[in-house]
Amino acid sequence: MAIRTILRYPDPVLLTSCEPVGDDLEGIEELVRDMADTMFAHNGAGLAAIQIGVTKRLFIVDPVVAGREEDDPPMVFIDPEIVQLGRETEVSEEGCLSFPGVYVPIKRPYRARARARDLRGQVFEIEGEGLFARAMQHETEHLDGRLLTDHVGRIKRQMIKRKMEREAEEATL
Repeated sequence: MAIRTILRYPDPVLLTSCEPVGDDLEGIEELVRDMADTMFAHNGAGLAAIQIGVTKRLFIVDPVVAGREEDDPPMVFIDPEIVQLGRETEVSEEGCLSFPGVYVPIKRPYRARARARDLRGQVFEIEGEGLFARAMQHETEHLDGRLLTDHVGRIKRQMIKRKMEREAEEATL
């Protein structure tokens, strides 16, 4: 169990389309533990493996966001896909651990249904609404190399990029 470094925009790895985990789940439990430690240490609602530099189709969601108890483990999504989106939409501010301090209003379907596998390799489907649906959509986009900046115009994208580059530069001083 370890807290891993979260990649920050504009790290090009974040634009990678992730590879399926497939049937070989060796090492996935340890990776999920590290992801959970990392997500909780940074107060995230979810975390995709790509955000810690692992280009596998895997993400986790905070148990409370997923409608579970606070002391439950995070919900694990291996090789996930969004199989259905509701018609009703909402606009809400979204943040991302790869964009600390950046919040963007994003219009998303209020409900989403995902299909994935759990740590035992069992396929499941789950429907969520509100923040849970938003988290599933957000994290799935990470696995496809899509980011918050894909939801804003060119000028806002440039402003975010400059802010993140400035912070990265200041961190190295």
